[in-house]
Amino acid sequence: MRGHRLLVDSGVTALAPAIWGSTYLVTTEMLPADRPLLAAMVRALPAGLLLLALGRVVPKGVWLWRALVLGTLNIGAFFFLLFVAAYRLPGGVAALIMSIQPIVVLVLAALLLGDRIQVRHVVTCLVGAGGVALLVLRPAAALDTVGVLAALAGAASMAAGIVFTKRWGRPAGVGLLQMTGWQLTAGGLVLLPATLLAEGLPSTLTGTNLLGFGYLIVLGSLFGYAVWFRGIDRLPALAVSFLAFGSPVVATALGYLFLDQVLTVAQLAGALVIVGTVLFAQPRRARRATPSNSLVPSVK
Repeated sequence: MRGHRLLVDSGVTALAPAIWGSTYLVTTEMLPADRPLLAAMVRALPAGLLLLALGRVVPKGVWLWRALVLGTLNIGAFFFLLFVAAYRLPGGVAALIMSIQPIVVLVLAALLLGDRIQVRHVVTCLVGAGGVALLVLRPAAALDTVGVLAALAGAASMAAGIVFTKRWGRPAGVGLLQMTGWQLTAGGLVLLPATLLAEGLPSTLTGTNLLGFGYLIVLGSLFGYAVWFRGIDRLPALAVSFLAFGSPVVATALGYLFLDQVLTVAQLAGALVIVGTVLFAQPRRARRATPSNSLVPSVK
């Protein structure tokens, strides 16, 4: 029964990266051009303020700075870096670079929490990254230096956010949606002054722009982060980080459906490798005496 619940939790959590895989398409096709700060801020702040208003609970004490740190890592910095990568790199290339996230989680867990890095976890990370490479790399794929650095930094930011979210948990009496609202609001407020100073607000927005922003706010943030933080709350963090591999699969599928991109045999093989890696990394049952902040899944 416990194993069944874990699999259900993994499936629900996987919806978040599946939705986020559409970010690349929405960014390039629906949002105003060359405004990564605006895109990141609009995606985060309205959703956060809505959840904050509904929850009617604000962080206090130590959670004032913890919410700011988590909001910056999981939302503010990550959103900005994600959109920089999305604007400057083909979606598949950006997704490939950001697939190093599970490896970063392993390293941070060893450094910050004293978890032991196991060979099978390293191999699983490398196999998963190889599957992403098969899925997204093409001979004509362009590599922009700024975009590559943004994707690497984005992967590191999200990995650190996963680790600290798992370590700190939630304060007593604070619900999952309330905690999600704290982080979205904190991340959006971090982005707001940078957006106004560096980019300003656009003079006009088209109907397509508004639809794109609405999609990112409702599905990408409100729904996506609610199920993502739910997953971090219930699953080992390394297992959650592997679920992010679903993002390039969706990005590639959407490119095939809407951008006339061609799927090759190698890409299909890569997709199968990714699915197998994600399934292998998910816990089947909880280990006895496993600390609540453990980042290593029990793969049995």
